[in-house]
Amino acid sequence: MDVSEIKRIDKTVKSWLKESRDNVLRKIDTRLTVDTKTSRTDLVTNIDKQNEKFIVGQIRAFDPDAKILGEEGSGDDVQSTRGHVWIVDPIDGTMNFVKQRNHFAIMIALYVDGKGVLGYILDVMGNRLLSGGPSIGVSDNGQPLVKVADTPLREGLVGLSGPMVLHNDYNMVDIANQSLGMRVYGSAGIDIISVLRGELVGYISYLKPWDFGAGRILCEAVGIKVTTVDGQPLDVLSSTTVLLATRKAHRDILTIVGQ
Repeated sequence: MDVSEIKRIDKTVKSWLKESRDNVLRKIDTRLTVDTKTSRTDLVTNIDKQNEKFIVGQIRAFDPDAKILGEEGSGDDVQSTRGHVWIVDPIDGTMNFVKQRNHFAIMIALYVDGKGVLGYILDVMGNRLLSGGPSIGVSDNGQPLVKVADTPLREGLVGLSGPMVLHNDYNMVDIANQSLGMRVYGSAGIDIISVLRGELVGYISYLKPWDFGAGRILCEAVGIKVTTVDGQPLDVLSSTTVLLATRKAHRDILTIVGQ
């Protein structure tokens, strides 16, 4: 896929995100229908479902031969990364959306034959879009993203999963203690934006493909390392504990995880 085609797709996806955000903002103060999925903290709302159907419909019309992996099931049963694979998270941070009406994101990713081409993370209430990929670079609300410093763990804040810290999975308490402090935002998209902008040196959580698909593309495009928590390559169709961090912080964290 050449750069001109990637730019054409990029412009189109941004138009979907604008309309998607407008749809969410129009409905955010209406009465929500809230259901649980796997547990009482794993929520889905009528707006999650409507938003996914809208985005999936746009993709189907634009790229009819593509496969689509959507969190709420509007897409396909994707078993292979061959061809065009779109990954959609219509509302990332649904608990935040329900309880705070803030701190949630919309995420879209495009992989072609398993390689990340374009990723998008939209902080809906902050109206901040991190977008791009390896061929066109990464933008922060349309401006080139300022490359973050390669900061070690001890000199930065780190985003962690609250439940994983409580259970001290992978020596999370030591990771928190060796940083300048931990932050728990409740949305993978918001955490990943914070890493991309240099506000956090890293982020660790158990994630599914729609949680990290877009962020992986953006992070790798700017030199932020993305692996499993034990440093292994990350399969985009897997659900696992993901570590993304500056190279120095990544090395620091792997040392602690291995203790």
